Amino acid sequence: MKRIIISGGGTGGHIYPAITIYKEIMKQNPDAQVLYVGTERGLEATLVPKEGIEFTTLPVQGLQRKLSFGTLVTLGKTAFSLVKANAIISNFKPDVVIGTGGYVCGPILMAAALRNIPTLIQEQNVIAGITNKILSRFVDVVAMGYKDAESSFSKAKRVVYTGNPVRPDVLVDTREDGRNYFNLSDDTFTVLIAGGSRGARTINNAMTDVHKHFQGTEGIKLIHITGDGEYQSVLSQLGITDGDGLGNSSLILPYLHDMPKALAAADLAVFRSGAIGLAELAVRGIPSVLVPYPYAAEDHQTYNARIFVQEGAAHMIVDQMLSAHDLIGEIEMFMANRDLLSQMGERALQLGKPNAAHDIAKLALSIAK
Repeated sequence: MKRIIISGGGTGGHIYPAITIYKEIMKQNPDAQVLYVGTERGLEATLVPKEGIEFTTLPVQGLQRKLSFGTLVTLGKTAFSLVKANAIISNFKPDVVIGTGGYVCGPILMAAALRNIPTLIQEQNVIAGITNKILSRFVDVVAMGYKDAESSFSKAKRVVYTGNPVRPDVLVDTREDGRNYFNLSDDTFTVLIAGGSRGARTINNAMTDVHKHFQGTEGIKLIHITGDGEYQSVLSQLGITDGDGLGNSSLILPYLHDMPKALAAADLAVFRSGAIGLAELAVRGIPSVLVPYPYAAEDHQTYNARIFVQEGAAHMIVDQMLSAHDLIGEIEMFMANRDLLSQMGERALQLGKPNAAHDIAKLALSIAK
């Protein structure tokens, strides 16, 4: 029986991979005992307990770029979190510690590494986060979501290209399942538009005129996930009171719990370029128009998107330059050129790593004491 600590926090981009790896570990080692270490305020405090995973917290937050009283408070919390991390390790006695990113990973992985407990970090992006860059000098192995991330880990003991973990549900549904779920005919050109769990205002604003342009058009369906906070604003701009108020050409939703069904149905995606969203597009072979979030740390979404553009799996539009005219042009071009759509889908599929979660879990278990 293995005892495993998993840590990742702050955003879904760190938490969902951690949960996916956890589930794969339990498949490979059903008797494993897993403890998740996160923060009280992060999204993980809500998501992880829902999965039935034992959960505890550390008092840690990111450093500000300039010296201030807040910076001193943060340093104090970091010092205390190292003490608490040591206590967690002493009590739980893990055989391996896994981190998927976020500030909370720092203390628990550092404490484990200094005590010679096997450690692994999983980096989702082409440009590594600051926490993972620092930790890579101390941990036993880095599992990379992209080959190009290797330049961020020149001081690492060992790096392995695994790809990014994709939740199993994404791989299960067939195109027919997705089409039936949304009541679509097989020849309906279906575009999935999503900006992540919180939405993307730039994409949402551009999409209002896109919906108007295609309103009443036969043979197209725009499935637009706005994010909870943006939903009412989008409806207001369109002058409607519910998400199907524009007729058969558009479906506007604040959030979609069954996203795998939408991915199964989609011919084309308009997405931000977070690493996990891209991994899901890749394993489904969905060509995309990517609009990287410009304020992501180290501009990592742009670097993620460039990989897909270079491989011929996506087109990219800079956030500040995005307009309804651009999106209409892209959608109409792909509708008229199904051969290009198919070619880009094949290129996307070649970038997919459907076994990434299995490989990361196997790697972690292989280094466990």
